[in-house]
Amino acid sequence: MDKLISTCNDAILSMAREFFSHSPISFGFSKYTVLPGFCDVHVHFREPGFSYKETIKTGSMAAAHGGYTAVCTMPNLSPVPDNAEHLKMQSDIIKRDAVIPVYPYASITVGQMGKELVPMEELGGAIAFTDDGRGVQSESMMRSAMEKAKSLGKMIVAHCEVNDLLHGGYIHAGDYCMRNAHKGICSESEYLQIARDIKLAKETGCAYHVCHISTMESVEIIRRAKAEGVDITCETGPHYLVMDDSYLQEDGRFKMNPPLRAKRDREALLEGLLDGTIDMVATDHAPHSAEEKSRGLAKSAFGIVGLETAFPVLYTELVKTGIMDLRMLMDRMSYAPSKRFGIPIEGFSVWDLESEYKIDPQDFVSMGKATPFAGKNVCGKNLLTVCGGKAVYECK
Repeated sequence: MDKLISTCNDAILSMAREFFSHSPISFGFSKYTVLPGFCDVHVHFREPGFSYKETIKTGSMAAAHGGYTAVCTMPNLSPVPDNAEHLKMQSDIIKRDAVIPVYPYASITVGQMGKELVPMEELGGAIAFTDDGRGVQSESMMRSAMEKAKSLGKMIVAHCEVNDLLHGGYIHAGDYCMRNAHKGICSESEYLQIARDIKLAKETGCAYHVCHISTMESVEIIRRAKAEGVDITCETGPHYLVMDDSYLQEDGRFKMNPPLRAKRDREALLEGLLDGTIDMVATDHAPHSAEEKSRGLAKSAFGIVGLETAFPVLYTELVKTGIMDLRMLMDRMSYAPSKRFGIPIEGFSVWDLESEYKIDPQDFVSMGKATPFAGKNVCGKNLLTVCGGKAVYECK
């Protein structure tokens, strides 16, 4: 096993170098396929503060199960990593418990409250700055954040949401919402803030990344910004690419923010992923307790888990159907996020791509079990994940 790990690790690192020269990226041996470690720039590991939902240890183990060898953790914690002391609390847990590299974000504003900018110069250990879970409502605050981040060579990462347009909504303001008398979240709440931030990024020159885009308009706005030379990237989640609001059920496992949108939005997102407007796939892995997800669409907490299903779902729905090839999927799940965020690819995973099975949340390593993909038949079983020369997941 040690010899196999060493051989595959050398090959993956070679592949990573070749990829950036536009060469092939993956190879197979026997019935198995070795893939570069995936990189997820948007996960919630809930520690410190909410370890009853997930811990650094269980979250990083779930990531390894899914083939990930690097993740970036969001700052909606307690305490919020908004100063050096708070960031160190999280970093110390990461050093102690994480089985793969975990890169923490710091918040943009103190307590993620949108009122006061964090002391960014004291938070150099953060991968970037974000108030994820909350959009920065003040344009002047976001401008100040971008100017400061630019001066420090750091990126601003944004959850884009206009609070004044939410009106208590919790699913997409579409057909399902109207038929079932739910409260909807309009698409404008997302894309209008993206447009505002793009203007600021263009004016300040700050590197800017948009979290979990979900609307047709968001794709087009970002496509235009890229054509104009704005330093912008974006992500979307697996669920937005393969599901829309026609899949909704009266179950908390279908509730996330942003919500599943309309079919036209899903189609636009897929087109954006294929043409490179959408740079990467991130899971927004957001575990909650079973009780918090048992209250139906209206009252359940926002968020689903995704690290352990992302590759099998996308491989099954996009690669096996011929929509994209494996090389492109690896770009969106590994190379593009690694390059944008300056994160080295430090490992690989070994997959049986012909293994077919039904997704069962009880098989998850994550403490969170809420997924809209429960019961879905997929292909692609991870047999081994290696990171830093060590096996961090082995299929039993």
